[in-house]
Amino acid sequence: MFSVRYLTVIFVVFVLFGAERLWADGIVMTEPRLVLSGHTSDLWVALFSPDGGRILTGSNDKTAKLWDAKTGAEIATLSGHGQGIRNAAFSPDGMTAVTVARDGSGRLWNGKTGGPVGELVGHSAMVDAVAFSPDGKRIVTGSMDMTARVWDAATGKALMTLSGHQGNIADVEFDGNGSRILTASNDRTARVWDAKTGAQLLLLGDHGGAVTCAAFSPDGTKIATSSSDRAIRIWDAKTGALITKLEGHRRGVLCVLFDHTGTKVYSASADKTAKLWDIATGKNEATFIGHGRYVMHLALSTDGDYLLTASPDKTARVWNAHSGALLATLAGHLMEVEDAEFSPDGREVVTASYDGKARVWDLSQLISQ
Repeated sequence: MFSVRYLTVIFVVFVLFGAERLWADGIVMTEPRLVLSGHTSDLWVALFSPDGGRILTGSNDKTAKLWDAKTGAEIATLSGHGQGIRNAAFSPDGMTAVTVARDGSGRLWNGKTGGPVGELVGHSAMVDAVAFSPDGKRIVTGSMDMTARVWDAATGKALMTLSGHQGNIADVEFDGNGSRILTASNDRTARVWDAKTGAQLLLLGDHGGAVTCAAFSPDGTKIATSSSDRAIRIWDAKTGALITKLEGHRRGVLCVLFDHTGTKVYSASADKTAKLWDIATGKNEATFIGHGRYVMHLALSTDGDYLLTASPDKTARVWNAHSGALLATLAGHLMEVEDAEFSPDGREVVTASYDGKARVWDLSQLISQ
């Protein structure tokens, strides 16, 4: 028979976590704080505004939606794209939003009301990557037409085209002061460009497969690239010299992310794991194990203590970013989870799924423990 002590533990767990289940490897959360319903097809992106007050979602139904992050009320439906929306971003001040789509189009919106502001016209194929400059005045996009383009964020005017890649561009990013742009391509290279002139500064070409993701370190001195060849590479961002090659994943690496110090990187792989690496030693400091399918997305909380992963196994997961301990599995989506992002204060997560819904998860109890 169950002892009184055992029954007491079960009761306390039930009281603390309600519909959630406490497992040895973290809690399983099945009841989000909000379910954002209204899209009629796959969701590919969901993110909080910089102040945490709004959520932007983008869908294969050709629309984006702006939501009140507190109540879940729909603020606006952003219509105009001819095909599904692949990616989206808020400007650093949250006043402008940009969406990019499968038809090569980009559109600018008022980040508070969702009203249309302008269009980005020039790409001839699907746009998969988009980012604002740190000052919010420019936008860079990366396309399957093998170009990246830089735009005026206020007007949508095309400022320059970055040409040279021989394959689809999978990732784009400005450095911390907005002076350089980093692009990653399936032509097995990453490239660094002068953000003012468009001149190519560096060609990072030692990859044995498609470059899936690229990132500047917080201080801009290093670059990390991930590749389908199963390795992560760290480069000197000034000279382009290869600093180190991090190997240990058993399948292609899909995403790479610096920690806040720039001394470590996180990687996500098709081998169903994420890993934490020390750049100086090349040591794999933690492996994040639990997903049932490949890990396709990484996000780090603002304080750097929590790592968020998303997977086609229908879940997102929250981990101790330092030890690799699984803290929570966010379950309940009916199909693949395509995107997952922290709120600015790190106390909530929004997930986007092929089931057409976004879910907002309250982590306040979890991270206060």
